[in-house]
Amino acid sequence: MTITASTVTGPVAEHGEGPVWSARWGGLRWVDMLAGDVLALAADGSVRRRHVGAVAAVVRPRVSGGYVVAAERELLLAGSDDLDAPLRSLGEAWSDPAIRMNEGGCDPGGRFYIGSMAYDASPGRGSFYVAGPSGALRVVLPEVTISNGFGFSPDGRLAYYADTGTGRVDVLDYDPREGLSGRRPFAVVDPEQGAPDGLTVDAEGGVWVAMWQGGAVHRYDPGGRLDAVVRLPVSKVTAVTFGGDDLDRLFITTSALGVDRAEQPEAGAIFCADPGVRGLPVLPTTL
Repeated sequence: MTITASTVTGPVAEHGEGPVWSARWGGLRWVDMLAGDVLALAADGSVRRRHVGAVAAVVRPRVSGGYVVAAERELLLAGSDDLDAPLRSLGEAWSDPAIRMNEGGCDPGGRFYIGSMAYDASPGRGSFYVAGPSGALRVVLPEVTISNGFGFSPDGRLAYYADTGTGRVDVLDYDPREGLSGRRPFAVVDPEQGAPDGLTVDAEGGVWVAMWQGGAVHRYDPGGRLDAVVRLPVSKVTAVTFGGDDLDRLFITTSALGVDRAEQPEAGAIFCADPGVRGLPVLPTTL
């Protein structure tokens, strides 16, 4: 099945990533990652922007109110849902200036996970971490290259994870006490179709994966079979999330990094599609 997408915004981001829909926020937020900005979509279609540092890798709501932002090498906490709320740092997670944070999310228990990568995308320089109650990071998966999409099955028993450098989406088992284990391949992407980037999971267990350099979003059924494709007019598709009052719209971020805007004038825009299935509410963090 092929699905078409339409624009929601103009090309407002250089490297749009990490879209998240929260009714508490009043809608969609995402990041312009390498500009270090968190963006918010208003009901009238306008976009607000808040600068948080050199990098804004991911944003997620907190159970207690407010939100967490993963910056270049630190986690930042806001105590209220206001986009411009003051931010408090949980401290620098590492000192190597060649490594930055990149994508993440939460498990059903509220733990916050964050990945990393080298600025030059050197193989094996990144890690996938889980944050403790104080924000201290513990390695879950070492020696990854570009730690990207992370999401959970509807029953919360499986996690899906993409290290873009592997060219595949993996699946892991999840236990509320023990965390993640048993990493194994779920879906392998033909390199001619792009590379797996951000992902989200629908209410039927389908996994929607943004295809970097592929101009598309792929849906894989719970068995890992490709069964739907969303086509976009830009090549660098970065991440996806479900939103809208009924979580029945698919929002898609895109990038203009290294793109000829004369050829792809909509690169960096937010797109939206009607996928015919609902998504799952965002998992908040207990940080």
